[in-house]
Amino acid sequence: MKTPYKNIYNVLKLNRFIVLAVVVCALLSSTFSVWMVFNTNQKALNSAFAINTDGSIIPLKLVTQKENFRVEALAHLELFHNYFYNIDASNYERNLEKALWLGNSSVDNLYRQKKADGVYNRLLQYSLVQKVLSIDSKISESNGTYSFTTTTIFEINRGSIIDTYELVSTGNLIMVDRNFPNNPHGLLITNYFENTLKKLNDES
Repeated sequence: MKTPYKNIYNVLKLNRFIVLAVVVCALLSSTFSVWMVFNTNQKALNSAFAINTDGSIIPLKLVTQKENFRVEALAHLELFHNYFYNIDASNYERNLEKALWLGNSSVDNLYRQKKADGVYNRLLQYSLVQKVLSIDSKISESNGTYSFTTTTIFEINRGSIIDTYELVSTGNLIMVDRNFPNNPHGLLITNYFENTLKKLNDES
């Protein structure tokens, strides 16, 4: 006599196989998911900020902080020297305030010395325009200490006369917390010093 339960053992075996297959697939899927999360976390830990061609900050999943440091340091130095030396009667207070965020007391002391010497008074009195033409910085590292030498070419427009100067300055760089927008690169200039100032020509 035939019965619909004749192949019950075969059905149970098939069900057992399906259950085992589902469990194995779930374990493999879970293992893969855990690996993906770990891998993504490792990449995130190595993420850094990068500098766009215009010097602005952009997020980038890439290299290590050390590889990115030089790019940020150059952008930081360019930003500082533009703020500190690219000034005229209308913007010098605003620019110098921004420059002081990028350096420590050595920058502030230099600013105070220039102010005491009447540099900014002459800027106002004679409506001088001091314009930065180029900034070239070299960065070196020794025992974890970063130092720089920057050559800044700028001109002073006195109306009928334009004098061009070459300034060589030096200092160190240390890492601090980023402070947007005041200090976007998270670096601070220390031991800043104007080494030499040379007039390149009398008129241009």
